[in-house]
Amino acid sequence: MTAASVDPARTIAELKELRALTGNEDGAQRVAWTETWAEARAWLKAKLAELPVTVETDEAGNLWATLPGASEQALLIGGHIDSVPNGGWLDGCMNTLAGLEIMRRMAAEGTPPVTLRLVDWADEEGARFGRSLLGSSAFSGNLDPASVADLRDKDGLRLVDALAAQGVDLYQAKACGGQAAKAAAYLELHIEQGPVLESMGLPVGVVIGTFGVERHAITFTGQAAHAGSTPMDKRRDAFGAAAKLGLEIREIAKRHGGVCTVGSCITKPGIVTAVVAECTITLDQRHMEAASLAAMLQEAQDAAERFAVEEKCGVAWERIWQIEPIPFHPDLIALGEEATRAICGTVHLLPSGPLHDAAEVARAGIPTVMIFSQSLYGISHNKIEDTREEDIAYSVQVLDRLASLTMQWIVGHGAKEV
Repeated sequence: MTAASVDPARTIAELKELRALTGNEDGAQRVAWTETWAEARAWLKAKLAELPVTVETDEAGNLWATLPGASEQALLIGGHIDSVPNGGWLDGCMNTLAGLEIMRRMAAEGTPPVTLRLVDWADEEGARFGRSLLGSSAFSGNLDPASVADLRDKDGLRLVDALAAQGVDLYQAKACGGQAAKAAAYLELHIEQGPVLESMGLPVGVVIGTFGVERHAITFTGQAAHAGSTPMDKRRDAFGAAAKLGLEIREIAKRHGGVCTVGSCITKPGIVTAVVAECTITLDQRHMEAASLAAMLQEAQDAAERFAVEEKCGVAWERIWQIEPIPFHPDLIALGEEATRAICGTVHLLPSGPLHDAAEVARAGIPTVMIFSQSLYGISHNKIEDTREEDIAYSVQVLDRLASLTMQWIVGHGAKEV
């Protein structure tokens, strides 16, 4: 077998090529199920056509490239080429193209010890219809087609119809779970999208898992009254109760080491001359530990009741969405540490606040780990999203080394655990 090496400079050049092809002065425009996204997919397929791989699109629209190995047990490397509107040049696609480079290296060496599969997940972002992780959740079996079929974009087009225009039957999407049959491990590289690694001066980190999420709408109900003639002690101010909760959830997060966010606030009647009769806020709570997440939620609920009494209001909660914390595989985390130390000299372990396709793969029972590359300013989903080119190069090399270590793990004992 001839030794070969990855070329991170080629990955960086291809990232810039993709940016030029599918972006504009406002940033990346590869929104899933659009013609620009399809153009990006065609570009990727052309790159894959230069390799001795088979390429297929599954029932959910996920794109798979397979390099056969000595064993049918497969190492999956995944990413997503879709973006948010006016997005950054690295979010998702950095992993896809880093995986392409690793596939090139392994193909040049001959037959790898296990099969290597690169997957470009469909619609990770959920930017057009609001349903994130669409392709990977179909793969994991956690997608309910009926619940998302009638979601509409800003132009009123239904999700089910947009997928059909790209050759995908939403109601058959979960059949793509068959792709998991020989999957022994899954790796995903992603920009951090946060400030931790930059604050520590580190190019790469290893991700221990994704936060659990509790997301609720909370409605306080008071009494509309004239803003001029109603004394302060006679008011039933729904906004007053909501405002108190908005401050308290920050302290709850600090106490538990999690994060809590009030992301929206809607008042009624919503005029400057009236005390607020109804105020609905959205609360997003995240933590890596299930018990801590549950405690954060309970404390927020208790606080909401207390502030409702103080402001002489009613309060009601409605769950918007929930997902449990998803820890990654301890063996693969250890291999990630080993690979990162070998390339970068030091390593930091951190959780992921955002969800990623890796979370759905882990939910499918496949051993999973993620690698984060430092994000400048902690900014993502924005055209100014950036990572130093030397840090991109480090991350490609770490992923490559991790892929080799993981293949050895699969051959040694990983396949028995799948």
